[in-house]
Amino acid sequence: MTASTLQRPDDAPAVPASPSLAQVLGPGLDQLADQLAATAVQRDRQGGHAAEQRELIRASGLLALTIPEAHGGLGGGLPEFYEVVRRLARVDSALAHVLAFHHLQLYGVSLYGGPAATAHGARHLRETAEQRLFWGNALNPADTRLTAVREGTGWRLEGVKSFCSGALGSDRLTVSAATDDGGFLIGIVPTRREGVQVEQDWDAFGQRQTDSGTVRFEAVRLDDDELLQQPGHGPTPRATLRSQIAQLIMTQLYLGIAEGAFDEARRYTATRGRPWFASGVDRAVDDPLLQHRYGDLWLKVRAAQAVAGEAVGRLRAALDRGDALAARERGEVAIAVAEAKVLAHRAGVEVSSQLFELTGARSTAAAFGLDRFWRNARVHTLHDPVDYKLRDLGRHALEGRIPDPTAYS
Repeated sequence: MTASTLQRPDDAPAVPASPSLAQVLGPGLDQLADQLAATAVQRDRQGGHAAEQRELIRASGLLALTIPEAHGGLGGGLPEFYEVVRRLARVDSALAHVLAFHHLQLYGVSLYGGPAATAHGARHLRETAEQRLFWGNALNPADTRLTAVREGTGWRLEGVKSFCSGALGSDRLTVSAATDDGGFLIGIVPTRREGVQVEQDWDAFGQRQTDSGTVRFEAVRLDDDELLQQPGHGPTPRATLRSQIAQLIMTQLYLGIAEGAFDEARRYTATRGRPWFASGVDRAVDDPLLQHRYGDLWLKVRAAQAVAGEAVGRLRAALDRGDALAARERGEVAIAVAEAKVLAHRAGVEVSSQLFELTGARSTAAAFGLDRFWRNARVHTLHDPVDYKLRDLGRHALEGRIPDPTAYS
């Protein structure tokens, strides 16, 4: 693989200088959130590929958020990353998902031990920062239809991957494939490489603009130096933290949905709500039953916020341990993340559903788009069964057992 294969097309627009971390996390993030919010209801109704809004994300500088400053990035850490994801998820959880999975792929470049990480990882990160490249995901471990056959000094990819978040419109893909000897590899493929076909076939009733469709690979070349994980090489405890980064992405998305739904419901009640005749009050906000219900919903959000914050701290500490991270330490991180995800899952689904009981029949009008919060939460919380998180938590409570490292635990 030559450096030229990693360049954007010649007709791509010139890339302006990147803003500072403070600019991105301050007025830049606020501006982007406002821009996404302005069209969120309409775009949710339309579905499809949000090309214009993805270019707003590219222009914001957020694609370089987690890339170290030494490689031309902004040097943001996990707390900043997750705060951005949650902030954007309050107004548009689909595009927050796309941005979050972009950074999940970048974390993978740093965590895995193959040639694409150890020998070329810095180059991938630097080019991403300089050219504002968008990364997509074709790594879905639950879909084993993509195979890799040894061919000379590389591999030939044949097959299909589903649920490929952010693939449409991306510049790079992280790919996983099964080898004919029962092995497993992970690599990096430029999205425009010959034989790669990204299909716009995502049609779920929620998270409608995550570009999570199908990617087909027909005789696609994958060179050895593009491998993040080589067949026969198991990941280190540190490398398995990628799944915990992913699970906390889900947590922040669900929490952002819950916060956004709560804020929209509260705003509706304050400006449009009508008290029930039996309440004996003139304003909806003075209805004691509404006050009680809002208080109850807020506690669901608050608990999820607190536990998620603790999980982020534990994950950051584990990453800082580097190769010294022990399996037991990694397992305790997985428990903290499972706690946070379960609470955020419940907050997202329950707040986005119960808000209609507090805002009334008029709030179901399509113009308000309040249903998008529930649809997004309901679809995304099906990513992997929350019952298995509860099982892991129960095992840990009863026997001190830590979860086995998988792509989901």
